[in-house]
Amino acid sequence: MATVVGTRFKTGEKCIESGRYKFDGYLDGTSYPAPTAEEREIPLSRGETFPPIRSTAKACWWKLMRLI
Repeated sequence: MATVVGTRFKTGEKCIESGRYKFDGYLDGTSYPAPTAEEREIPLSRGETFPPIRSTAKACWWKLMRLI
């Protein structure tokens, strides 16, 4: 079953569909400090783990933008 574009995943979960993912907020509900431009959208392959935002060392939500 394919994952729907717009589905959210959090830091630490395994990626189930290769795609491009966009930062969609921190898990703690804060919005500061903002991630760098390079960190706002990432490619991720099936089986990889959703990462935290490295520049802030904070866990976050990732939203599927498109499958690859």
